[in-house]
Amino acid sequence: MKTFYTAKATAEGGRSGSVKTDDGKIDMNLSVPKDMGGDGGEGTNPEQFFASAYSACYGSALQSIAEKEGVDMGDFSVTASVSIGKTEKGNYQLAVILDSYIPGVDVETGEDLVNKAHEVCPFSRATRDNIDVTLNLLLEE
Repeated sequence: MKTFYTAKATAEGGRSGSVKTDDGKIDMNLSVPKDMGGDGGEGTNPEQFFASAYSACYGSALQSIAEKEGVDMGDFSVTASVSIGKTEKGNYQLAVILDSYIPGVDVETGEDLVNKAHEVCPFSRATRDNIDVTLNLLLEE
């Protein structure tokens, strides 16, 4: 792999600590959500970071595919819902739902874009066959 960029972050104290990038652009406290037995404090959590990163990366892949195919997606958006739970064996596991809102395209075009973006997105490729990822296409009514 030819590396273009490397992000570096350090977490201290696990889920109840803090996380900071080497350039200082992220410098945040972490809190365990109440749903996971935590205090639900003011801090964020790894799942929110992952949802933010995956939605942005997948959105860029979607945009790239649309541009190559000459499709105007309008004011599109991608929402990633990242869930954490336990498998039958008791291991922690993630699942993701990607809701792609693409106004002004027909169902066939939208589904084609969504599926092609899932093939090229680095986050989708990294998670493929490791976690459940559900792709949803949302259109204007």
